[in-house]
Amino acid sequence: MQEEYRTLAREGVHETEINRSRFLCALAPVADEREAQEFVARIRREHPTATHNCFAYVLGADASVQKASDDGEPGGTAGVPMLQMLLRREMRYVAAVVTRYYGGVKLGAGGLIRAYGGVVGEALDALGTVTRRRYRIATVTVDHQRAGKLENDLRSTGRSVREVRYAEAVTIEIGLPDADVSAFRAWLADVTAGTATVELGGEAYGDA
Repeated sequence: MQEEYRTLAREGVHETEINRSRFLCALAPVADEREAQEFVARIRREHPTATHNCFAYVLGADASVQKASDDGEPGGTAGVPMLQMLLRREMRYVAAVVTRYYGGVKLGAGGLIRAYGGVVGEALDALGTVTRRRYRIATVTVDHQRAGKLENDLRSTGRSVREVRYAEAVTIEIGLPDADVSAFRAWLADVTAGTATVELGGEAYGDA
C-alpha cells in the first residue's frame, strides 16, 4: 500500500473566464467509481445548456483507476489535461468536472489544454487538499475502570480513536502507524499497569 496520498478537503466550485468563455470547475472527494459517475451526472444535470461538461477522476491510493472525457472538445484537449493536473498534484479519490459555456472566441488546442488544466489547478488551490496516511487498525481491550482515562489519554496524545465499544470489557479501536507499534505497546503497558491488551488488524488511511 502507498504510505500516503492527497485528496480534496471539501467539495466546491471554482469559476474563471478565458476569452469570454466561462469555465466552472466542480471538484468532489469520491470513494469509488459509482460516486465519481454520480457526481459527473449531477453536474451535467445542473448545467444542461453548457457547451461542454468534461470530466476526469482518479481513484485508488496508487491511482489505479483513471478516467477522462473531452465531451465534444477536440481529442486530448480537455479531459486529459484535467487528469494530468490531478496526477501532477498527486490527488486521489477526486472527481473533477469542468463546465464550459462558449463565449464566441476559439482558444485553439493549446489554449484549451491550458484552460482545462489550469482551472482544475486553480480549483484545487481554492478548495484545499488533505493528506491521508497509511496506518494499522489496532484494537485495545481494557477494563471499564480504566477505559475513560485511557480514551482521554489516547486522544490527548494525538491518537486517531476510530471507535469505542462497551461490553464485558471496553474495546477502543485506533489508527496506529506501523513504526509506532512497539513504542505504543510499551506506553499502553505503562499507563494501564499492564492490564490492557492490543491486537493489530488490517490497514486503512486517515488524516495526517
